Amino acid sequence: MSKSLKRVERALAEAGVEARVLEMAEGTRTAEDAARAAGCALDQIAKSIIFRAETHGDAVLFVTAGGNRVDAAKASALAGEPLGKAEAELIRAQTGFAIGGVAPVGHMSPIRAWFDPRLMEFDVVWAAAGTPRHVFPIAPSVLLRLSGAELADFVV
Repeated sequence: MSKSLKRVERALAEAGVEARVLEMAEGTRTAEDAARAAGCALDQIAKSIIFRAETHGDAVLFVTAGGNRVDAAKASALAGEPLGKAEAELIRAQTGFAIGGVAPVGHMSPIRAWFDPRLMEFDVVWAAAGTPRHVFPIAPSVLLRLSGAELADFVV
């Protein structure tokens, strides 16, 4: 079992959340792949989008519904600084996850995060569990709390 997957499972367990992590043979690298594999609506996928804060150089997280796109201007306004593309090395260093498997919980280092209100419209959402093949279902209110994110409008 991967270290990333173990970290996500540990974060969920330590929070008292009983979430069953599922391995999807067909992979869950994209929101579309994850929705197909989980058998849910595209917007039920809680995708983790990472940007690099231009001033501080740290990673920032936007957890958004699978069909939504992050608006760069709104995201930058929330972060209080310009945001740029996060390179794989930064993502791995701060979150501990590789691109395609970034979970909204279980990061290696604290991360500033915002959460798409669209996700709150569902009873259950699905999030990456630290690998491009693992996902877990969770109530969006619980995911919001565990991620430490702030509910905010940042989508196009």
